[in-house]
Amino acid sequence: MKNNNFKKAIGKIHLWLGLSSGIIVFIIAITGCLYAFQEEIQNYTEEYRFVEKQNKAFLLPSQLEQIARKELPGKVLHSIKYNGREKSAEAIFFHYEPTYYYIIYLNPYTGKKLKTINMDEGFFSFILDGHFYLWLPEKIGQTVCATATLIFLILIISGLFLWFPRNKNAVKQRFWFRWKDTTKWKRKNYDLHNITGFYVLLIALVFAITGLVWGFQWFANSYYKSLGGKKSLIYQDAVSTKKSTTIAKPLDKVWQMMQKEYPTAKSIEVHPPENDSTAIAANINPEVGTFYKIDYRYFDQYTLKEIQVNHIFDKYADANVADKLIRMNYDIHTGAVFGLAGKIFAFLISLLIATLPISGFYIWWGRNKKKKEKTAA
Repeated sequence: MKNNNFKKAIGKIHLWLGLSSGIIVFIIAITGCLYAFQEEIQNYTEEYRFVEKQNKAFLLPSQLEQIARKELPGKVLHSIKYNGREKSAEAIFFHYEPTYYYIIYLNPYTGKKLKTINMDEGFFSFILDGHFYLWLPEKIGQTVCATATLIFLILIISGLFLWFPRNKNAVKQRFWFRWKDTTKWKRKNYDLHNITGFYVLLIALVFAITGLVWGFQWFANSYYKSLGGKKSLIYQDAVSTKKSTTIAKPLDKVWQMMQKEYPTAKSIEVHPPENDSTAIAANINPEVGTFYKIDYRYFDQYTLKEIQVNHIFDKYADANVADKLIRMNYDIHTGAVFGLAGKIFAFLISLLIATLPISGFYIWWGRNKKKKEKTAA
């Protein structure tokens, strides 16, 4: 009797939490599906991302910087990024308060401007805004989405508890569909919710945890520390020591050093110092399509001496298991860590997750309707 009462209590919690967060979970899951292949779609449809390979050297970052600043005067240039010999270079303008995000695509051989894109506009920006913020103001939307994701985590756990059958005879029915022509749609819907929920449970748990790492700082810190992490999760600018003498074109020299140290890098990105006390940041990615293996480096803008940092945006070789898992968070969340197959799998799981609030609502609606009919009778 006590077990039945406990299961009923869990069932009510599962029900009301599901009803209160269902529409938000549905939106997050569907927008996740739509965003899954954004990189592949953009590479196929946006020709300005590519250039014809030439047998000549790239222009220096200072040269591309000069061209880019003329295009967007008064805006903060975040970085110059080289993406290989057959891809456009990117001049990235990014800033908070006022918030803006632009990318100017440039031919790295000639400096010709190919396209200026406002990254806060367009289809995928709209989808990402819905996925992270429900198209609400950022602070409000992030809290709402993160809270719904936390509720979804509770739903996953409570759903697993409710999934366990009361007797052994019902076990088989919880693992696969047994739909017959005579089976009522209510039973089919019930099975769709229970069985689908069971099979997506583990990946849904991964989605929820990786989503909460972005949603709540307290969750990210707790998760990281529980894994044995000891560094800061918050990026802090490295500091340059002001000198009376300076090195000519330090941004170019840092880029040239990175080229020599990482001859097989798929991309090299250098960040001009925003003021006279910040360092020159540089990073390289040894792979295409993932981000967790990026090496982050920092150099004094006056001496080019390398500066060590105590946050996770450091050299990949210096990362421990906790650092690597946090750095992999985006790649795990999108499935990119397993390549295109991982993205396809993540897309399908997200689509199945989107069905759970719908099938769950119809279970409640059917039972509620039945109760009303009995009361009326």
